[in-house]
Amino acid sequence: MKFWILAAAVAGGSLSFAQQTEKPQVVFSGQPQAADQKAPAAPGQAAAVTDAERTAVVITAWDLDVHLNARQQSMEARAEVTLRNGGAAPLGRIALQLSSTLNFEMIGLRGKKIGFEQNTIASDADHTGQLHEAVIPLAEPLAPQASLRLEVDYGGTIPLSAQRLTAIGAPDATAEASDWDRISEDFTGVRGFGNVVWYPVSSVPVALGDGAKFFTEIGRQKLLDQDATASLRVTDEFFAEPPNAAILDGHFVTLDKPAAMPTASFPGVITCSMPATRLGFEAPSLFLARRVETDGNGLRVLALDADAASAERYVAAAALVQPLVRTWLGAKTGARFTILDLPEADDAPAETGGVLAAPLSSDDSAHLAPVVVHALAHGAFSSPRAWLNEGVASFVSTLWIEANQGRTAAVENMNAGRPALAVAEPATPGESSGEDLLHAANAVYYRTKATYVLWMLREAAGEKALQNALQAYDPAQDTKPEYFEQLLERSCGRDLKWFFDSWVYNDRGLPDLAIAGVYPSREVREQVLVAVEIANDGYAEAEVPLTVKGADGSVTERVRIPAHGRITHRITFRETPVEVDLNDGTVPEVEDSIHRKILSGP
Repeated sequence: MKFWILAAAVAGGSLSFAQQTEKPQVVFSGQPQAADQKAPAAPGQAAAVTDAERTAVVITAWDLDVHLNARQQSMEARAEVTLRNGGAAPLGRIALQLSSTLNFEMIGLRGKKIGFEQNTIASDADHTGQLHEAVIPLAEPLAPQASLRLEVDYGGTIPLSAQRLTAIGAPDATAEASDWDRISEDFTGVRGFGNVVWYPVSSVPVALGDGAKFFTEIGRQKLLDQDATASLRVTDEFFAEPPNAAILDGHFVTLDKPAAMPTASFPGVITCSMPATRLGFEAPSLFLARRVETDGNGLRVLALDADAASAERYVAAAALVQPLVRTWLGAKTGARFTILDLPEADDAPAETGGVLAAPLSSDDSAHLAPVVVHALAHGAFSSPRAWLNEGVASFVSTLWIEANQGRTAAVENMNAGRPALAVAEPATPGESSGEDLLHAANAVYYRTKATYVLWMLREAAGEKALQNALQAYDPAQDTKPEYFEQLLERSCGRDLKWFFDSWVYNDRGLPDLAIAGVYPSREVREQVLVAVEIANDGYAEAEVPLTVKGADGSVTERVRIPAHGRITHRITFRETPVEVDLNDGTVPEVEDSIHRKILSGP
C-alpha cells in the first residue's frame, strides 16, 4: 500500500499522516502500478475461478478509507471487507474484483499478509469492460455461512472511460454521455457496480450484449447488498478551490473544513465521512464537486454556476408538487432530496439513494414538476426494500399525472410498462422464472409491478388507509416480510394476506381475465338483476372493478376473482344495461387490461 504523509492529521482517517512544522510535504512510498501489472501471486498455477465460487461470496460490510488525488485522477484506498460464504460447499479461496484501472496491492487476514494472484477478466460491470480479479487462497476453507474479514489495499486511476460501449459500436459522444464516471479536478463521480467497480466485489462476469444477464447481475448484487453496511472516509487533494458538495452512498454529507490549503507546490486537503450505514437496494457511490446550492420546498439543488437560474425553477416546481407529496407521505422534518448538476448537458441522469445526478433543464416549473415529484417522494419516503423504495416514488408520480391530467392519463402512463411486465412474468409459476417483489432484482418488477400493486392497494385498503400506512412506515422497523402488510391491515381493518400472497410474497404471474357471459333479467320495481360471469385463466388472484352501464348511468363494484377460477357476480341496476366493463387498466393482465361487452339491448 502506498501511503501519503501529509502535514495535517485528518480526523477519522486511518491512512498514515504526520505533523510537520515546515511546509507541507507529500511523500509517496512508491510509484503507481501500471494497470496490467500483477500483484504477488500465490505459489503454483491456480485453476480458473468458477462462477459458483464467485456467487458464494456475500459481502456484508465495507469499511472504506479512500484518498483521492484529483489532478492525477487517482485513488488509493484501504478496505476492510467482511464477507460470508453463502454457498453450500466450503470455500478454499475467495475471488474479489476491482476496475481494471485499479490494482490490488496488499491483502491481509487477521493482520497477516496473504499471497494472491491477480488476473484480468472481461466484464461490462465496469466502464472499461474489464475487471482485475484477485484470487485469494485460504489456509482453512471457509465453511458455509461462516464469515471472515479481509484487509485490502488497492489503488490506481479512474479516468473517463466508455470502452465497454464503444467496443459494441456506440459513438464516442453517446458512450461518454452514458459512462461519465471519473475522478477529475472539476468533478468526481463514481457510481459503483454496473458503472465503476471502485470498491472490492465478487461478481459473475457479464457482457452488455448477452441478453438480460448484465442487468440481472446488477440486480443480484444490489439484492445481496441490501442488508450490508458501508462506512466511508474520504480524503481529497485539491490545487484550486476545494469541493463544497459531497455525496456518499446516496447521502448528502457535510465536508470538513480544509485541513490544509494548497500552495504553488503542494495540494490542499479536505475530508468527509459517513458512518456505517445500511445500503438498501443501492450500490456504494461517491461524488465530490463544487456547486452553487439552492434550497427550498424539500429540495436541495447543487448547480453549476451557469445553471443557477435553472436551480430556482426546480425549487419552484417543488412548491407545486409538495402538497401532494405531503398528503400521501407526510411532512417529515428535515427530509430533503438532492439534485446534483452533472458536468455536461447530455450526461445521462442517474439516481442513487436520496440523490438524482442529472444535467439541469431550462424548462419552466410546470414541465419540471414530473421530475421533481418523483424526487420529493424519494426524499419523503425511503425503504431498504426496492419494491417500496422505487414503487412508492413511481406511484406518487402517477398520482401527480392523475391530479393534473386525469385518471385515464395516469392509467395510460402506467400501462406503458405492462407489455414488458407481461413478457417478464412466468406463464406457469414454479415452472419458469419470475421474481417476487421482496426479492426482485429487475426494474420491471420493483418499479412497474410495484406501482400497479400500490394502485391496487389504494382500492383494496382505501386511499386514507394507504396514506396513513405510508406515513407511519419506518424503514428501521422493516425487518420482516409482513411488516408493510400488517401496517396497512391495522390502518384499514381488512385482511390483505390473500393479496400480498399473490402479488408481493410470491410471483404467480398475472391474471388472465375475461367476461364469459352477461345475463340480465327483469326484476320487480323496474330493476334489472345483471349476472356477469367472469373467468380468470391466470395463476394470480385479483380484485378488479366491474361496471354496468346504461343510457342514464352506471354502477361499479369491485369483484375478487380467484386464480384459475370462474365466478358469477350479480349487480342490481335501475335500467336496461347496454355495456359491461371489467377492469379499468389498474390491474395488469397477461394481455389487455380492459374488457368491454356491448349488449344488444333488452
